[in-house]
Amino acid sequence: MTEPRTETVTLNGRPFFVRHWGDEHLPKLLLLHGFPEFGGAWGDLAPLLAHRFHCIAPDQRGYGQSWAPEAVSDYATSKLVGDMAALIGDAPMVVLGHDWGAAVAYGLAIIRPDLVSRLIIMNGVHPVPFQRALAAGGAQAEASQYIHYLRAEGSENKLGRDGCAKLLAMFSANMDMDWLQGETRAAYVGAWSRPGRLRGMVNWYRASPLLVPKPGETVQMPDLPLEKLQVRCPHLLIWGSDDRALLPEATAGLEEFAADLTRVEIPGTDHWLHHQKPQEVAQAILDWLATR
Repeated sequence: MTEPRTETVTLNGRPFFVRHWGDEHLPKLLLLHGFPEFGGAWGDLAPLLAHRFHCIAPDQRGYGQSWAPEAVSDYATSKLVGDMAALIGDAPMVVLGHDWGAAVAYGLAIIRPDLVSRLIIMNGVHPVPFQRALAAGGAQAEASQYIHYLRAEGSENKLGRDGCAKLLAMFSANMDMDWLQGETRAAYVGAWSRPGRLRGMVNWYRASPLLVPKPGETVQMPDLPLEKLQVRCPHLLIWGSDDRALLPEATAGLEEFAADLTRVEIPGTDHWLHHQKPQEVAQAILDWLATR
């Protein structure tokens, strides 16, 4: 595996740890990890793209070796997006987000469209289709009940006991985790075990305004400014079809918010598609970019 170059940079006055793959003179690709990963999660995929892109993979706020404030209010979407806007700087680049990284990627594309030339999402969700699926109280609401567990005060303490056994179990529930072994597993547990990181990680859930009803119940959709939640740039959605945390209904109607949308499924993968079939994911990205 190609080892990245690493550095600590200051974003909005706070330290963030960043990994780099590929020549810095190549077009830039920002890689945004989700829960409960960190910037090292891109170690399988980034080397396959590094001939075409300078891949930039930060540990996001609360994760790994980056700044991890304690207050829930420090994890508001606007602040998470602000971190990555500062990292991007002035010139737009391709942005790829997975899981919670997708929420930040969508936020950038919507709030700072001047910074995102093309948007790639892997098993992540736009806020409106996801909230609609949750509000209906069906299968997606049932699959998302773990959010209540994570939001509960003290959940980080439970997740961290016995070498992060509970987090490892939650991470792998009903999905193929053959890739999370040996040195990779040790690196994840090491990242989670840094002081304050587990709290920072679950604070993303606590700060989120998402409404998650109990299975079989419904909630009223919040009044959202739909016209302001548009993705104006070309958008690729790559989906691991066996995902058990995010279901297809979570992306239903995405075309309403992304006029230039391409959907690609990677068979035989689930939520962790970039670890399970990185070659296929990389090829889907390169093929799409070749047309854009």
